[in-house]
Amino acid sequence: MKKILCIILFAILYSVTQAQVEPVDIPSDASPRASRSARLFGKVVDNESNKGIPSVTVEVFLRKVNAAEDAGYDSLIAGMLTQPNGEYSFRELPIPDSFAVRFSSIGFMTKMEFVHKKHGTGSSGQSLDMGNIRMDKEVASLQEIKIVATKPVLEMSIDRKVFTVDKSITSTGGTAIDVMRNIPSVTVDVNGEVQLRNSSPQIFVDGRPTILTLQQIPADDIERVELITNPSAKFDASTAGGIINVVLKKSRRAGLNGVATIGAGYPQVLTGNLSLNMRQGKWNFFASGNYNQNGGRARSTAERQNKENGKVTDYFNQETITDISRRFISVRFGADYFINNRSTITVSQNFVDGRFKNSENQDQEFLDINQDLYQVGLRATNSNNSFKRSNTQLNYKFEFPKTGHELTADATFNAGKGNNYSMISNYYYLPDGTVAKDPNFVRNNGNNNNYQLTIQSDYVNPLTDSAKLELGVRAFINDNRNVLDAYSLANGGEQKLPLSTNVKYREQVYGAYGTYTNVLWGIRYQLGLRAEYSKFDGVLVDSARTFGYTIPSGFDDLFGGLFPSLFLTKKFESGDELQANFSRRIRRPNFWQMNPYFNINDPMNITVGNPALRPEYVNAFEFNYGKQYSKGSVLAVLYFHNNAKDITPYSDTITPQQYQQLNNAAIEPNAILTTFVNAQYTNRMGAELTYQHKFGGLELIPNINLQYRYVKARINETNLDNQGFNWEAKLIANYTTKSKSAFWTDFNFQLNGEYESAEVIPQGKNKANFVVDFAIRKEFMKKKAGAITLSINDVFNTNRWGQIYDTEYFYQDSYRRWRVRSFRLTFTYRFGKRDFQMFNRENRSRDNNDD
Repeated sequence: MKKILCIILFAILYSVTQAQVEPVDIPSDASPRASRSARLFGKVVDNESNKGIPSVTVEVFLRKVNAAEDAGYDSLIAGMLTQPNGEYSFRELPIPDSFAVRFSSIGFMTKMEFVHKKHGTGSSGQSLDMGNIRMDKEVASLQEIKIVATKPVLEMSIDRKVFTVDKSITSTGGTAIDVMRNIPSVTVDVNGEVQLRNSSPQIFVDGRPTILTLQQIPADDIERVELITNPSAKFDASTAGGIINVVLKKSRRAGLNGVATIGAGYPQVLTGNLSLNMRQGKWNFFASGNYNQNGGRARSTAERQNKENGKVTDYFNQETITDISRRFISVRFGADYFINNRSTITVSQNFVDGRFKNSENQDQEFLDINQDLYQVGLRATNSNNSFKRSNTQLNYKFEFPKTGHELTADATFNAGKGNNYSMISNYYYLPDGTVAKDPNFVRNNGNNNNYQLTIQSDYVNPLTDSAKLELGVRAFINDNRNVLDAYSLANGGEQKLPLSTNVKYREQVYGAYGTYTNVLWGIRYQLGLRAEYSKFDGVLVDSARTFGYTIPSGFDDLFGGLFPSLFLTKKFESGDELQANFSRRIRRPNFWQMNPYFNINDPMNITVGNPALRPEYVNAFEFNYGKQYSKGSVLAVLYFHNNAKDITPYSDTITPQQYQQLNNAAIEPNAILTTFVNAQYTNRMGAELTYQHKFGGLELIPNINLQYRYVKARINETNLDNQGFNWEAKLIANYTTKSKSAFWTDFNFQLNGEYESAEVIPQGKNKANFVVDFAIRKEFMKKKAGAITLSINDVFNTNRWGQIYDTEYFYQDSYRRWRVRSFRLTFTYRFGKRDFQMFNRENRSRDNNDD
């Protein structure tokens, strides 16, 4: 740990003053790709005084193919004014064959510089340092600055997909959950949990862990979402299900820029968002605030046959109506300080406050072997949950003069706390309406606290045009405390129930990695190895019972903490690209999977964690084919995942001992208890195809994933082996109108449809699901500053999650809903003032008198 902290401290203190550097060239593989972009920067100085020149107009053009340097440049893609010390910096530029950069200012001769492509190899995120640009004095006129390049909805490369959220108009005014439902390869279940190719991915925000859930992140705050299905050794080893990285908006354009959004809808939909960015000199400030409210009435059902020795003994049916109300408030702010063109420090802070309210009424029917009704039950549950979350980040980045040579260091601290309260009332009647037995009342009070600290440093060094070395260290500490007090209310008094829990744990993960990239026989290869030491220490405070694991547990278990990766990539002149890769990852059980807390919100379907759970290991193989062409792209993938000790749900009727433990909690003796166990293994093999094509104003993005799953599980001498085929398909369609009429032009239509087939689980299957979202947006006002969006989520009100369990002891067919069909009308206004000044000219001149 001390070594890690020393590296971080060294990185933050390490700063190099700017030196004049020769212009660098763009590598040969620099074609516009997903997550590939260029940063172009330098400094403009007076050739006589060697002083920096402020307010020089810097314009970047895409070069024409085979154009002569004295005349050949194409469309203008970006422009800005230099800072008071003469510095300029462009980010997120596409990577073409070459750039042409024009410098002009009143009193100086216009100058054109060229940044060329040369043969070699490159990587994503090119940094192009043009050094000092010297200008001779002469009068020249300023040119109008225009940005003409636009980003597509989806950018695909061989190793990842990047989804641009601004193009997802169905999620306008919503949350990150609405965004995820519109991304190929990603599905969302009834609880708002995302799946990437039917696996649980690691969720990052700006590349770092978070305690926020996706429904707590406003869609209007998200710039893009990155999907990495098979991460290399560079990434945290607990990314067995892939990575979904949510990148929040943060502009660095000069002056004041902002976006304001307000919306309302049904049911109970109300949303508002304001994002601001102010850039001047060495400072860039950003801030946003969001309010999001939604609700609705959801219906769920369950029909069960109870069995004994495989024969039906009786029946049970229930119908639940839940009135849901959710509210989130979030505030985010921070600043970048540009020490010079190579060194940047960023500080950011995020606060989230949320409130959930549920009012649930459940009707129960108890039927005998002849399906004759012999008892009914009425269950009412009122619950209130609240939480507060905060996220603090400190980032430092230093870019060496050599392109791609950089050192980063950062620290992230997450903190959260929450409270929950519920009151459960149970009444039982005979078919004629008379009371069958005394009513039962249960009150639950709970609270939780969670703290996470992540410290990380990464070093990248392009040794040659083809070779690259990457090194990094990381420390992650996660502290959690969860308390639940459950009471049975009877005869005017309270009795504390045995299902009350008091759990705390600390999770620690320390890791280091190294990757080496080079080219051999025309094939680019990357070898990587990550070593991690992880420790989980949990304790049931009231009983002093401990649980957890340590990996590796000793020298004999050393391989348990090693995670190799291998990537082989071949590019062809035709634009085709092939990649084969392998990685070994780990999936550690989360707190709720290990917490022995009984969730009794549904008295016939109870859930509880398993402290004896152990991590699962995943060996992942992929073969990718990608091709990009003028009107779109295609990505085809074959994959195989072997999940050893697969963490999987397991259901059974409660035992007499568990029923006694839950006494006075209105639990039926034949209730189903679902927990989590380690199966022997699960094998998943599949094929995925994503296609993107533009037909004039119409853009289509179909995606299909075919998968075969085999589960091998033996639990308590019970054979739970299962196997089956499942598939899912998604279609994103975007259409923009073009007309001579000012009113009918620039209408944007978006239709997203998704179908998930039935999917096998150890004791049954998940049922098929189908959902469609639709939205229409009209841009208007000068420079399309304003937009009105009408969106309908779940057009046909079909989005629900169903399961069928079929065991020796019961057969159950059920479904649940997390959200209902909703309508939103949203108004968005974009504004900006390029010459906005945060500080007066006198102070700015004094504070930024750099050479």
